[in-house]
Amino acid sequence: MSRSNTAIEPLSFRESLGHYASGITVIASYVDGEPIGFTCQSFYSVSTSPPLVSFSVMSSSASYPRIRESGRFVVNILSDEQVRISNQFARRGTDKWHGVDWCESPLGNPIIAGSLHWLDCEIYAEHAAGDHLIVIGEVKALDRQEATTTQPLLYFKGQYRNIAAHGAA
Repeated sequence: MSRSNTAIEPLSFRESLGHYASGITVIASYVDGEPIGFTCQSFYSVSTSPPLVSFSVMSSSASYPRIRESGRFVVNILSDEQVRISNQFARRGTDKWHGVDWCESPLGNPIIAGSLHWLDCEIYAEHAAGDHLIVIGEVKALDRQEATTTQPLLYFKGQYRNIAAHGAA
């Protein structure tokens, strides 16, 4: 069996991956008296023992080096009512926290009000991978919103999506 040496074009690769629906999170920390954070859709669970999660961030991120400095972060899993929050934290060079209500997590990280769920983590490991860093965090505390009508914010084919309410099968 021969392998093709055809290079994958970045735009085609990105479009292909856009067919995989993902949740939207804001990774955040509190460093030197200032909240720091960014929108992240490449978040996933790694292990239950110990409880590990992971996210990927661009190596050129302006926010992540400050989060690394703190050694900890919180994953704010956004609800379908937080499109504005997702867009606000995706922008570079702006006050991402303007008008955002938040409270402190057990580790001192900013939990964004209205988030569907949050996981408070300490940095466990970091690995370079192409133009990104893979960050693994050990979950030290967590909580979730109990409201049954709240749904996750999803991203699919370049657009925000939500889960329509369905009856039991």
